[in-house]
Amino acid sequence: MQTSFTPEQLADPHVAESEKILRKCVHCGFCTATCPTYVTLGNELDSPRGRIYLIKDMLENSRPAEREVVTHIDRCLSCLACTTTCPSGVDYMHLVDHARAHIEQTYKRPFMDRLTRNLLAAVLPYPGRFRLALHLARIARPFAGLLAKFPALKPLQSMLDLAPASIPVVSASARPGERAAEGEKRGRVAILTGCAQPVLDPGINEATLRLLARLGVEVVVPRGEGCCGSLVHHMGREAEALAAARRNVDVWTQEMENGGLDAVIITASGCGTTIKDYGHMLRLDPAYADKAARVSALAKDITEYLATLDLPQKQSQGLTVAYHSACSMQHGQKITMAPKQLLKAAGFTVRDPAEGHLCCGSAGTYNIMQPEISGKLKARKVKNIEATKADVIATGNIGCITQIATGTQMPILHTVELLDWAYGGPKPARLSA
Repeated sequence: MQTSFTPEQLADPHVAESEKILRKCVHCGFCTATCPTYVTLGNELDSPRGRIYLIKDMLENSRPAEREVVTHIDRCLSCLACTTTCPSGVDYMHLVDHARAHIEQTYKRPFMDRLTRNLLAAVLPYPGRFRLALHLARIARPFAGLLAKFPALKPLQSMLDLAPASIPVVSASARPGERAAEGEKRGRVAILTGCAQPVLDPGINEATLRLLARLGVEVVVPRGEGCCGSLVHHMGREAEALAAARRNVDVWTQEMENGGLDAVIITASGCGTTIKDYGHMLRLDPAYADKAARVSALAKDITEYLATLDLPQKQSQGLTVAYHSACSMQHGQKITMAPKQLLKAAGFTVRDPAEGHLCCGSAGTYNIMQPEISGKLKARKVKNIEATKADVIATGNIGCITQIATGTQMPILHTVELLDWAYGGPKPARLSA
């Protein structure tokens, strides 16, 4: 793609990076075939190629974001299926990240949109606040139908619809400290506690800690870590995202220097994609660039790490698993085979749903901010998963678990919960119900 940025514009390193990305696009349109919003809406401007044109025009002309541009960028799930498909290697992720930051700086959103986004940014990254919000949601749920009558309030209705009927008790798995390995020590890792996941489903990290301990891996939950920053990052709130990244980089760097780390384990693939990008996010910060790159290099999805431990082959569990590969796993981190191979080695029969490359519609807060498109994608995903006739669904991202669970009666678990059970842990409660 030909560009016409001025030397003055290219002096901005963010613009210079976007210019390089734009020049790689050859207008081929392969991305349109795998883009969930284009497949759903059929609008060229809701495809990666269409959004690239809008971003190019906005940045080249140094224009504040306009409503049309914001509408189509907001509809992007950041699923990154386009990057998997693109034969030219267009780095769409960092281009749309730049566009969202530009939108945040130059566009004044309608009042209710600003209010909703501020609410999400103030609540979701903080487990205590999030837990309180879920308790309040249980009280407010009877009024969800009233909110649906007002388009501007639909995101609030979506929040109530997604809120769980019961909230798990606070888990000891989130408490800072070291968890000793059982038997001979084979490694030492840190684990990201996360923000939403320990509130919605603490059993995921509990299963991870049990399994790693039995495999001889010492796990540390560092004091001071927090949200990875992905939620505000995808809102274009870069100052907040970089502050979250710096905090975690400091915490994990201290652990590297004090006790050594073989990996930073992440059990939510959406978080993993962001943490693996810390090196890029902080590349312009001389105080953090090298440290962030080290952290990104150590970041591993739990299945990615388990694949290095040579787990033994188990006899058949007599259970068929439909494996849903989260977009942040298959497109963001390019992890496609490890989770399925681990499940097969653990004795499960694994089936791949049709259209596995398409997003389920969760995408962070997308199912709140874009409920209609998200609902269509969820229905399509659930139909394909149920067609496998599997006994249980496995995936590696809490957002996908929450989203898909609202559309089917099939039990859905994190992959590590099934692996923990297969290798000596308790049977997941959802399978006993």
